[in-house]
Amino acid sequence: MHELSPGAGDPRFFERTGPHLLSAVAAIVGTVVESGDTLISGVAPLQTAGPDQVSFLDNRRYTELLAGTRAGAVIVHPELAAHVPTGTVALPTPTPYAAWARVAAAFFPSPPTAPGIHPSAVVDPSATVDPTAEIGPQVVIGARASVGARSRIRPGAFIAEGVIIGADCRVGASASVSHAVLGDRVNLLPGVRIGQEGFGFAQTDRGFLSVPQLGRVLIEDDVEIGANATIDRGSTQDTVIGAGSRIDNLVMIGHNVRLGRCCIIVAQAGISGSTTLGDFVVVAAQAGLTGHLTVGSKARIGAQAGVMSDLAEGTDVVGSPAEPVRDFFRGVATLRKLTRRPKTAGNQSSD
Repeated sequence: MHELSPGAGDPRFFERTGPHLLSAVAAIVGTVVESGDTLISGVAPLQTAGPDQVSFLDNRRYTELLAGTRAGAVIVHPELAAHVPTGTVALPTPTPYAAWARVAAAFFPSPPTAPGIHPSAVVDPSATVDPTAEIGPQVVIGARASVGARSRIRPGAFIAEGVIIGADCRVGASASVSHAVLGDRVNLLPGVRIGQEGFGFAQTDRGFLSVPQLGRVLIEDDVEIGANATIDRGSTQDTVIGAGSRIDNLVMIGHNVRLGRCCIIVAQAGISGSTTLGDFVVVAAQAGLTGHLTVGSKARIGAQAGVMSDLAEGTDVVGSPAEPVRDFFRGVATLRKLTRRPKTAGNQSSD
């Protein structure tokens, strides 16, 4: 087995910048250090970081790990700065995880696009591809499609006729996009399916009759969609994914669904057709929402919850059928009391 490189970011897969001065790292965090001429070569977890690496602590449950770290610097909340050991520089910030994201991106920035169209790609003459875009091997781009500046289309992806892809987008390997308009900085991971027909049919005495799906998928700016997720195009309306939303791997979103801004949909969740989510809604893993619902902004839906009715703004629900968190756990506690065996003379232990 090949020896792995120390810290995060195996150089076989990730291009590293640096080393960077500690003062420059501190500036990214949003703080100032007294002695900033130390060189920092990379990032690593608290347990493995060395004197030339920066780490972070965001979860107070792991505060004890600070005592044993050998990191040259640690990004921490100001309340935990006193726990940073001697020899390690504290980089305090109210938002350690966000600061860590910025620092890690400084050491491992996204590689720039390599402008051009691979010889094996098939691009319809009526399609528009910005000269700064990168079109990989075996990509197919249909008639009248448009690919924006600095966007990257990875090998084997299919961009159907008429699709619009904005600037600085990423379309992963073997993804397919049809009947869709993408904003800027949209990231589609490998295997994503966007714009296929929705699950719409009429029942007749002879069986099922498919209903034409005549809508589109509109994906606003700064959306990320995980590997093998599927988003159906609308039937007569559009399916809309709001700006800044994050959709995990293996999520299913039905036709006419509308997500607000900055929603989070976690792995294997499913949202049935014509359901509307407000802004900043969180749907945890394997949750399911029936169709034609309205979920208010900042509602949170627990893992494996089954949502069958509208949810008000700010509601937290779990269970199937879903109910408010407090009611759910009150019911669990009551059930446990009812099923607990009472002590009798026959089952009491003797000293």
